[in-house]
Amino acid sequence: MPRDSKTLGAYFTPEAIAAALVRWAVRNPADLLLDPSSGDGRFIALHPHSVGVERDPASVAEAAGRAPHATVVEADFFTWAAGDRRRFDCAAGNPPFIRYQRFAGVARRVALEYCRRLGVTFSGLSSSWAPFIVAAASKLRPGGRIAFVVPAEIGHAPYAVPLLEYLIANFGSVHVVAIKEKVFPRLSEDCWLLFADNAGCRTDNIRLSKIERFVPGASLPPVAEQVPVDAWRTRWRGRLRPFLLPQHVRCTYERMAADSDAVRLGQIAQVGIGYVSGANSFFHLRPSEAERLGIPDEFLLPSIRNSRYVAGSVIDDADVGNWLKRDEPVFLLRIPPRAEVPGAVRAYLDTAEGRRAKAAYKCRHRTPWYTVPDVRRPEFVLTYMSGKSPALAVNRGRCTCTNALLAVDLRSGLFDGNGAVSGERLSTAWGSAAGRLSCELEGHPLGGGMLKLEPGEARNVLLVPDEGIDRRDSGLLQDGIETMRQWRHVG
Repeated sequence: MPRDSKTLGAYFTPEAIAAALVRWAVRNPADLLLDPSSGDGRFIALHPHSVGVERDPASVAEAAGRAPHATVVEADFFTWAAGDRRRFDCAAGNPPFIRYQRFAGVARRVALEYCRRLGVTFSGLSSSWAPFIVAAASKLRPGGRIAFVVPAEIGHAPYAVPLLEYLIANFGSVHVVAIKEKVFPRLSEDCWLLFADNAGCRTDNIRLSKIERFVPGASLPPVAEQVPVDAWRTRWRGRLRPFLLPQHVRCTYERMAADSDAVRLGQIAQVGIGYVSGANSFFHLRPSEAERLGIPDEFLLPSIRNSRYVAGSVIDDADVGNWLKRDEPVFLLRIPPRAEVPGAVRAYLDTAEGRRAKAAYKCRHRTPWYTVPDVRRPEFVLTYMSGKSPALAVNRGRCTCTNALLAVDLRSGLFDGNGAVSGERLSTAWGSAAGRLSCELEGHPLGGGMLKLEPGEARNVLLVPDEGIDRRDSGLLQDGIETMRQWRHVG
C-alpha cells in the first residue's frame, strides 16, 4: 500500500534540523537516544546508540537501511512504551502531526490511557504529537532531555496545555523556539522546536526564543522571553503566542485589559455558531429554484452562507436584494418542526435530492429530518475564518447564518455607562486597534495566512474604542497587529 504522508502525519524533517536536535540532546557517546516515531530513520542515523519505534513497515525498512547500527522496532509506540522497561538518556524526533479526526480508534485509546496513567489528561480534540512527547519524556532517566519538532499549535491550542504542564512539572528547563519561516514549505502549518532538559526537576518559567528562520548552530537561539508559568496560566490562559509580541507592546495591551472599564465581547454578547443544515446543497435554494418549485415565502429565509457575503460592517436589505438579483443560493428552506408541510414543499422533500439529504448523517439523526435546528437571526454576524482581520457586521437584513460564521446577540446594556449598547458603538470598538490586536491574540492561525476565531476565543476579544487610546499607545497596538500578522504570513 502506498504511504500517504497526510494520513500518517509524516513530514520528514530537514536534515539540518534533525542534526541540530540530536546534537543538543546527545551529550555523551554512550547516551541512549529514543525516537518515538522514527520514520525514515534520519534522527537515529545520527547517533549509533539509538532506538527508533515506527509503525509503518515501509518506513521501518527505510530506517533500518539508513541507520544499520540503531535498533528499529516496528510497533505502535504507546503499546511498546508500556511494555519496554528501558530508560533513555534523551529523546528526539518529529512526532506525527495527526489531527484528532484521524487520531482515532484503538491507537488513540492506547495513547490517551498511557498518558492518563502519568497524570496527563488530553481532551478529545488532541492531536497525536502531544501524547507522543509525554510518553517519550516518561521513558527518560533522571537528568534526561528531549528535543522535538512540534506544530506551532503548542503556542495556542488548549490541548497543548496538559503537555506543557507535564513538562513544567517534570523538567528543570522547558524551552520553546518559535520559527517564523516555514520549516516544511509544503505543509500549511507552521512548526516550532521544543527542548526540555534535566528530567526529574521542575521549573517556574518557559523559555521562549523568537527567530526568523532556523540556522543550525552549536547552541540554542538566545532566549527572548522568560515566560512566568503563573502569567502563562492565568493572564494568557495557557497561550504562548502573545509572547511573540515585543514586551512593551504586550504590556500596553495588558494595561488596557486590566483597566476597570475594559470589556470583553462575552461580557456584553452571546456568541455561538450558526446552524448546521446537514445537506447544504439541498437546503439552500436559488430564488429561481424556489419559484420553479413553488415554495411559499414563509418557508424561505435569507441566509449568510459564508464570509464572502460579509463585505462591510453592515448587512442590510440592499445586500440581500443584490444576492437575490444574482440568483445566489441564499434561501434556507426552513420548515418548523410542527408546521403543516404544504404540497410543494412535500414534493421537494420527496425528490431524489431530498432522499439523499434524508440519508445524510446529520439529517438522519434528527426528527423530523427536514427541520434544520438552531436557526436564528442574530443581531451581528462575525467571520469565523478571516484573512486580514475578522469582520463584525450589523445584521440589519435580519438574515440567519450558517456555521461558517459566528452569531452574535447583545446582552442587556453593559457596554456604556448609560445602560445601552449600540450596534455602531460595538462595531467601532471591534474595528479599533485594541480590538484588532485582541483578535490576533485570542484567535489562532490556520495556515495560509488565515485567522480563526472559535466562539470561546471571540468572547475574550477586548473592546476599547480608539477614542479611549492615546496616540502613542495606538501606534504600539498597530505595531503589535503587524507583528502578529507577519507570524501568520498574511500577504
